[in-house]
Amino acid sequence: MTKKIAVIVRDRKHEALRMAVGATLSNDKVDVFIMNAKLETDDEISVNLEMLRDLKVNIFSNNPQNEFEHKTTEEIARLLPEYDVVIPY
Repeated sequence: MTKKIAVIVRDRKHEALRMAVGATLSNDKVDVFIMNAKLETDDEISVNLEMLRDLKVNIFSNNPQNEFEHKTTEEIARLLPEYDVVIPY
């Protein structure tokens, strides 16, 4: 059975994005929520973001400076109970 997985990206951005890519291997539905800070990219983050986009993973952010679909913190909080697994980083 397919699970819905939310990956919350806060402090450990590299680990969180790497985990999100890995979570797609079992064909579960994965969404990524980049919280608060502007995501500063480097080579590793760029590769993981590109892979997530290729895999059609939804990426949201509550910071309008990020290039992803914007959702407020309240909107994100209302979405989280729909997930089977929430992984905070």
